[in-house]
Formats: sequence, structure tokens, C-alpha cells
Amino acid sequence: MEQQRKVAFVTGASRGIGRVIAIELGKAGYDVAITARTVQEGEAREHSSTLKKSNTKPLPGSLASTLAEIESHGGRALIVPADILDFASLEAAAATVLEQWGRVDVLVNNARYIGPGHMDLFMDTPIDLLDKHLQANVLAPLVLAKLFLPGMLERGEGTFINISSASGYADTMKPAGQGGYGMGYGISKAAFHRVAGFLSCELGEQGIRAYNIQPGLIATERIGADMAEFGIANIGAPGETVSRTVAWLLANPEEAKEFDGLNIEAQFFCHERGLLEGWNGPIPNEAPIRYDLSGAKLQQLEADLRARTSGTSA
Repeated sequence: MEQQRKVAFVTGASRGIGRVIAIELGKAGYDVAITARTVQEGEAREHSSTLKKSNTKPLPGSLASTLAEIESHGGRALIVPADILDFASLEAAAATVLEQWGRVDVLVNNARYIGPGHMDLFMDTPIDLLDKHLQANVLAPLVLAKLFLPGMLERGEGTFINISSASGYADTMKPAGQGGYGMGYGISKAAFHRVAGFLSCELGEQGIRAYNIQPGLIATERIGADMAEFGIANIGAPGETVSRTVAWLLANPEEAKEFDGLNIEAQFFCHERGLLEGWNGPIPNEAPIRYDLSGAKLQQLEADLRARTSGTSA
């Protein structure tokens, strides 16, 4: 029976969206491997979003507190500390889980780069910091995918949950630090946005599912602590709008097939299905962004072209 317990591996699980997803999956009966850098409450780490100053004041949240919350609901969790900028630490964390629990059925790629450059203008951001965004937000999830896919393919099933961002398909209309965000975040989330579609295309017939889950603005500990000075208020939706969406996808695999490889807007998805009792639903997004409609425009142009040329001789 122990071998039949399904395992989820959640990155960035010390606080925020990762924490609530880990707790939700623990409640749903998954054994949950949780990873992040902060193991105990009060650990000091650099989390300033700008090169202009340092901020190492401890943020609320830790892997220890997430584990305690999962266990308080009767679940089982395993702490495997790792840094998404240190691929060797990811490999070690994955090896520990596979050694102790024998499998990973669900990989939740939630962690992202936290540090200077996130809220700096392009000309003020060194290229090496843009590279860190790409390593952490794009390549680190692929490192984990390479490690867990062999077992998933052997069992004929596995699921990737990629926490995406509207910044991956939108342009900020205000500069970083003035209500907008830095280029590193946008370009890395745009690249990450393509991953689910590739996994679905290449591995879907072998039982692998991959979803992009776009949370929208969520109220989190770090936004509350850090982001007001950059024009971003901590007035987002509850993190449970995301965790309930994830839980629904995993609990309803047949119905979830239609979303494989696609992007799901979590707040709308959650509200339409009544997954979070007592929540009134999403509010209009007033952020100064411009959504990229390039694909929709090209699709329409090609449809118009086919309509004009149908029936014509070669």
C-alpha cells in the first residue's frame, strides 16, 4: 500500500502560492516533498528587488511551518532544501525524494528568482542578473523535469503544474519600480510559458500532462512585506484560488484533458467552478499592462487567407 501513495514535489513551498498548494495536496492525500531555501522561521536572505539597496529582513514562512501545517491535517511531508540557482542542490533534493518515497507523480514548478534586478530598469540591470532569471525561472524546472520524467514515463502517468504569469504574455506599460516590473521577470516567464505545450506535445500520448496555471495577483507574505514601495499593493486574491485549481485538475483527470498543454486563468477557473467557498470572485485587473494578442491575430489572418484561397487552383 505504501508504494501506491502518490507524491507531489512542490518548489518555493516555504510561503506564498507554493505553501498553499503544498498544504492543499497534503489534504488531498498526496505525500508532499517541499523545497525552498528557507528551512526555519527567521532565516535572513537577500530579497531586495533592486540593486539600489539590500534587504535581508526575514520574511514570514518556512519549510518547517509548511510541514507542520501539512502534518496538522494528517498529511505527510518531507523537507528537501534547495536553491533553484543551484542545480546540484535540485538534483540532491530530487534524489532524496526518489530514494525515500520511490516516485514523484506531480511536479509543481512554483519557485522563481527572488533578488535584485526584479524591479530594476533594463539599463540598470547587469546581463548576469537577467541570466539568473532565466536559470531560475526556466532552466531549473527543466532540470527537475529531466529527473522525474523517467519514473513518470515508466508508470505511464505524471503531471506538471507550471505556475505561469500574465507577464509572460503581456507588456508592462509602466517602468519597473513605478508600478511595472523588470525585463528579467517578463522574458523568463515568457520562455517558461512555452514549456507546458512542448511537454504535452511530445509526451502526452505517454500519459504525461502539463498545465500552465496563471494565478493573477495573489496576496502573499512577500508582496505584503516588499512590494508597496514599487507600486504593487497586497490586495490580491487568496492563494487558495490557485491551490484549489491545482487540486481540481489532479482529482478530475478526464475532465482536465481539455486543458492539457494550455494556460489556465486560476481565479476565473476557480470561481466558475465554485471551488473556493465564501470567495466573491476575481476583480478587474487595473495593472498597467498590454496583453500580447499576436497569436490570436495571426490565427485570424490565416483563417481569412484560407477562406479567400479555398477552391483556387494551385
